[in-house]
Amino acid sequence: MKSLPITLPKRTFFVLALTSIVGTMQSCAPRPLYRTPLPSTSATSPYSSAKISPVPPPPVQEPARTPLPQEAKIKEQDLKTKGLTTSPPPKETIKPSTVSPEPSTAPLPDDSSLLAKITPGTSPQRAASLRLTEEGKKILEAGDPAKALSRLEKTIVIDSTNPYGYFYLAKSHYRLGRYKESLSFLDVAESRLSGEPFWLAEVYALRGENFRALGMIDKAEANYAQSLRLNSGNRTANDALARLQEPSPATSR
Repeated sequence: MKSLPITLPKRTFFVLALTSIVGTMQSCAPRPLYRTPLPSTSATSPYSSAKISPVPPPPVQEPARTPLPQEAKIKEQDLKTKGLTTSPPPKETIKPSTVSPEPSTAPLPDDSSLLAKITPGTSPQRAASLRLTEEGKKILEAGDPAKALSRLEKTIVIDSTNPYGYFYLAKSHYRLGRYKESLSFLDVAESRLSGEPFWLAEVYALRGENFRALGMIDKAEANYAQSLRLNSGNRTANDALARLQEPSPATSR
C-alpha cells in the first residue's frame, strides 16, 4: 500500500515556525540576576549634582606693626620758655686795661747784672758768654742795636744755653723793628728762665712791647699785667699800662 505524503495546511506551518522562532529568542535572552542590584548612588545621592568647591587656604597673618612714635608737638610758647631757661647768660669780657693788675709780691730786687752771675763754679763757656752778653747790653743801651746784635749773636754760639743772650737778642730785634723775630727769641728765653721771676717779668714786659707795636693791644695789656704779677716793680710794664689807660684826647672832650 503506498504511503501518501502528509500535507499540512499553510497556516499550521506558519504557526509552528513562529513558535520555534520565539522559543529560540527566549533561550538567547539574558537570565535575571539572583538578587536585585543596588540603586546607583550617582542617580539617587542628593549631593551628586552639587559641585564641591575647594577649601581656600587660611590667610597669612602679617606680623603686627608697631606704630612709630609720634613726635610731640612743640608749641611756640615752649620754645620761648626753653630758650629762656637753657641759653646761658652772656659772659662779660673784661679787658686787662679796665682792671689794674694786683701784684702778688713786693718789687723784686734788681738782678740785671750779668757779671754778678759768674761764680767760681761757672763753666768757662758760660762765663765767656755772660761777659759778651754784658758788652752787647751796654752797646744796646747806648743806642746802637745793629752793633749790639752782631755782638750778642756770638753769645749763643759760645753757649747755646745762655738765656740772657736770647733775651737781649730779642731786645735788639725789637729796637730794629723786627717784632716777630723778637717774639721768637723771647719764647726761647722764657723756656730757660722758668726759675727766675725777675727775668720772666722782663720777658713778659718786652713781649707786651712787641704786641703793642704790632697793634695787638689786648695781648700787649695781658703781658704787661702778667709782668707786674711777677714783679710789681717792673718799670717797662708800669709805664706802658699807664700810657694805655690814659684817656685819648677824643674821649676826654
